[in-house]
Amino acid sequence: MIDAIVVLDFGSQYAQLIVRRVREQQVYCELFPWDAPAERPMALRPKGFILSGGPASVYERDAPSVPAYVFESRLPVLGICYGMQALTQALGGKVAAAGEREYGSAEVYVETQNPLLDRGAQMVWMSHGDRIEAPPPGFSVLGRSANSPIAFMGDLERGYFGLQFHPEVQHTPGGAEILRRFAVEICGARPEWTPTSIIAQSIERVRQQVGDQMVLSAVSGGVDSSVATVLTQRAIGEQLAAVFVDTGLLRLGEAAKVQQVLRDQLGVELITVNAEEQFLQALKGVVAPEEKRRVIGELFIRIFEAQARQLGMPRFLVQGTIYPDVVESSAPDRSKAQRIKSHHNVGGLPEKMQFELVEPLRYLFKDEVRAVGEALGLPAELIWRQPFPGPGLAVRCLGEVTAERLQRLRLADAILTDELASAGLLRVSTDSTTPTGSAQAFAVLLPVRSVGVMGDQRTYQETIALRAVTTVDFMTADWARLPYDLLARISNRIVNEVEGVNRVVYDITSKPPATIEWE
Repeated sequence: MIDAIVVLDFGSQYAQLIVRRVREQQVYCELFPWDAPAERPMALRPKGFILSGGPASVYERDAPSVPAYVFESRLPVLGICYGMQALTQALGGKVAAAGEREYGSAEVYVETQNPLLDRGAQMVWMSHGDRIEAPPPGFSVLGRSANSPIAFMGDLERGYFGLQFHPEVQHTPGGAEILRRFAVEICGARPEWTPTSIIAQSIERVRQQVGDQMVLSAVSGGVDSSVATVLTQRAIGEQLAAVFVDTGLLRLGEAAKVQQVLRDQLGVELITVNAEEQFLQALKGVVAPEEKRRVIGELFIRIFEAQARQLGMPRFLVQGTIYPDVVESSAPDRSKAQRIKSHHNVGGLPEKMQFELVEPLRYLFKDEVRAVGEALGLPAELIWRQPFPGPGLAVRCLGEVTAERLQRLRLADAILTDELASAGLLRVSTDSTTPTGSAQAFAVLLPVRSVGVMGDQRTYQETIALRAVTTVDFMTADWARLPYDLLARISNRIVNEVEGVNRVVYDITSKPPATIEWE
């Protein structure tokens, strides 16, 4: 069994970032709710535990607490922010409200030699309203900040550590090294989480799950479903039947490209279903984002069920669900993070369906999916395609979805992509300290009309919003600083080449507070 670190989620929106940063050190890491039954995390035979941040205060009634099995395991523990406070509370220390809240960049001075942080000043990212007043017995104060007299503490004998700051965010420059030292040096986890090992484990899980049964694979046109399909085919070969549904909600020319790559380049046996009219009819009059996702998710499944009947009713359905999908679709009773939105391949599934899901990418982040795709031999043009939501353009066409509005959006999106590609900015470059390019870029059609002038004639037409972001893990993102002349050229082309659009705006909102997609 591969070595693993368990992260216990106390309600942080960014607990998944801890998982991601540990995996960057090639150590497998998995997230569990703090109150998950002990047998679930312990089934991984973890080498150590990380306790996430969270919005509660440990002294509140019914506040989340560190489960007993963490201490009973006698494994190393790292508490982050609320996790540090919960560790303190559980072991007999004192936590109280801070006289002054501490948010943003801060300097922590490490005073004592220890295996986790080097001595001296460390720039970190703080986000807390409580602080440690007295460490638990056996702990030493290892570092402090201007507002936190105990910003870093540890019990070196037991391998217990607490950080008042967040090493998982990019705003803590040395955070990755902190997590590497904890996972590899303190916990002794072997760095074996690589594309090769991911593929081997995924193939084994798929084979164990499906046995000699036939499997239906849902190809939506995106990177995730394509990689999931090829990975499943690698596992079970001719037991797989891949079905591509042309929903009419894809980008310009995308349906033809997907079929060409999967059939001609990868040799996948692909059944194509033209369902554009069905989806447009089902979406008629639907404007609420969650309702769009529900409608699309249910129709997807019903179409696959119809295909399944023709194929002898396979029991299993492959989907390209990835970790951020699972996280953002989590209901409050499944995770302590707030539900942001459902995804058609996770939270939007109808309750009554005839398939058991096969999700070989369920615990992978987007860059891990791409690394797996490269290792599987998928062509670069497929692996590095711009991310695309499962519900397609329906959630980028705000308001009612019609054939006319979809075509308007397709053309605008194609212009944006074409110009970014020509400028060499369709991917993120991290060669400098400031990322350039875009990890994800797309157009959004707004149900907002405004007055314009074209050829001395008054117009009253719709608006296109452009969205381009830089991100590593898609859990957080910043808006891309595209050159002004490029934005001007894109805007000029859209209003001149796309009928029905007379205004273009650029979204300069980060995630958070916004999500990357608009719906």
